[in-house]
Amino acid sequence: MRFIITAQAGADGTRSGAQDGLDEKLLVAYMAFNEEMHKAGVLVAAEGLNPAARGARVAVSKGKRHLVDGPFTESKELVGGFYIVDVKSLDEAIQWALRVPCGLGIDDVLEIRQLTGAGDIPPEVNRIIKSAAPTWSASVWQAREQIQD
Repeated sequence: MRFIITAQAGADGTRSGAQDGLDEKLLVAYMAFNEEMHKAGVLVAAEGLNPAARGARVAVSKGKRHLVDGPFTESKELVGGFYIVDVKSLDEAIQWALRVPCGLGIDDVLEIRQLTGAGDIPPEVNRIIKSAAPTWSASVWQAREQIQD
């Protein structure tokens, strides 16, 4: 099962533990954690996200996409980064999330959500996906199967 663990500031928008400048010990703790997940074979991807000012927000109106103000309304809603993990269960994803170092202030709240897998999609929808996007769907499902092996 693949899960995404997203990180964001606390609900009140404050950055607990956040310090100005580089905290080398904290950075080493984060990288050691990433290394541990990688060695355990559960880490698929981990990235930080640039500040919202470097982004954009695109919405739909009357069936067409257009640029809207943004990209985000409140800083407490910003996702600061993410991990994608491939584990056996939600409980295992939770156990990894409970061990993520803290102190950056942009990762006080971690949200864990399961990613959609081929088995979650009804057969008739899967048939349409494979027909409409044969090379993409083959690469996505094949990559996920290789990770699970």
